[in-house]
Amino acid sequence: MQTISTYDFAGKKALIRVDFNVPLNDNFEITDDTRIRAAIPTIKKIIEKGGSPIIMSHFGRPKSGPEDKFSMRHLVKHFSNLLGVDVKLAPDCIGEEVKAMAKALKPGEVLLLENLRFHKEEEKGDVEFSRQLAENGDCWVNDAFGTAHRAHASTAVMAQFFPNDKMFGYLIEGEIESLDKVLKNPTRPMTAIMGGAKVSSKITIIENMLDKVDNLIIGGGMTYTFVKANGGKIGNSICEDDYLEMALAIQKKAAEKGVKLYIATDVVAADDFSPEANTQPAPANNIPDGWQGLDAGPETIATFKNVIENSGTILWNGPVGVFEFDKFAVGSRAVAEAIAAATKKGAFSLIGGGDSVACINKFELADQVSYISTAGGALLEYLEGRVLPGVAAVLGE
Repeated sequence: MQTISTYDFAGKKALIRVDFNVPLNDNFEITDDTRIRAAIPTIKKIIEKGGSPIIMSHFGRPKSGPEDKFSMRHLVKHFSNLLGVDVKLAPDCIGEEVKAMAKALKPGEVLLLENLRFHKEEEKGDVEFSRQLAENGDCWVNDAFGTAHRAHASTAVMAQFFPNDKMFGYLIEGEIESLDKVLKNPTRPMTAIMGGAKVSSKITIIENMLDKVDNLIIGGGMTYTFVKANGGKIGNSICEDDYLEMALAIQKKAAEKGVKLYIATDVVAADDFSPEANTQPAPANNIPDGWQGLDAGPETIATFKNVIENSGTILWNGPVGVFEFDKFAVGSRAVAEAIAAATKKGAFSLIGGGDSVACINKFELADQVSYISTAGGALLEYLEGRVLPGVAAVLGE
């Protein structure tokens, strides 16, 4: 299989699928350019090897056809500055004019195609649209892990037009390598920290993880579904009554597989869901009426830290409290610090999911963990054990 390191890009037009779906403010200024920065190493590598990168991405959710607010023109200047190259902008992503612009590119020149989603065929995975996109280049590089779980024209279907000239960019390479370190050959003991509000949104991941982990820490709002399932009193805490039996089934499965399951024993309870709420400590299974658990308590934090710091591999997906309110960020901060400490001792740590990434950034510990995943839905589906079309297309599966 070709890789970006082994492929000869000299004189080639390289079609690169990136994820430039970045947030803009009312003045059309980029408020977070993480996704653009993430694609730069791949683009620079192709330039270094004598190729001409042709960049394609979706941007926003245009309803029907072109809309100026979703035009790539808003990204060109910032992208050019980050890359250190004057990027040309195509008027569309397919068609004779675009093909001519692509053909005329000299080595080192970069062309940005207009928003793929201005064409309905992109999301439909239309073969003819894929063929027209493919006509713009000599090879196809998929570097958009964030959309790898979608079988769209540019993320998967295009692969058939480049049977011997398709590969991953560095971003997807890094994501898959890191995820596989966690899922396929982890250094033991392996610990997964699953947080967030709802059991329902994490159920498939938790079930898949029970075959892989030694320790499973359940945190955040999910805690109270488990506590209530075991007969505890949870006051006004968030709870999914439809999932009480599922929580008990997970506990049973964990016990059968020899997985140690850790759930909060004490919490910080609040009389309101607000940063100004009054608080009191409470046992997790005896929260007073009218109060709700919003963070892990000191005893729980000590237990979680001990498990994490003695792990060889760690996956963190979801905070263990309402970290957005400083008053209830103590547990999540402790988890982040424990992961950083374990990493320093040689553990491999992967942080994934928007809230966990926001946590690690808030506590300024991003540079002290092994890998931070940029993907949302694609990451969750990979953790669930599903095949991602954008990955399978490159691997020829």
